[in-house]
Amino acid sequence: MTAEQYLNHPTFGLLYGVCPVEENRQLFTTLYAQRLFFIVTLRSGRMEFESISRTDARLLIEQRLRSLRRLGKQAEYAALQSVHRQTFL
Repeated sequence: MTAEQYLNHPTFGLLYGVCPVEENRQLFTTLYAQRLFFIVTLRSGRMEFESISRTDARLLIEQRLRSLRRLGKQAEYAALQSVHRQTFL
């Protein structure tokens, strides 16, 4: 299990790391409302923020859940499933 990650967005303030999407890409959401979602990409020491819709964020999390289940990573799966329930249900 990985530690919680936080980033400071220049406009939206503190963001919470939800889950990795790909290598050097991670899904983040606003810490308190969890209504705005961002894909944060690390390239050459720079962070790039790409806003995405709530629906797209939900699809990314569900895709990550399927991947974790296939890989047998039960602890990560359970933690992400909890985040999914809290955020989208």
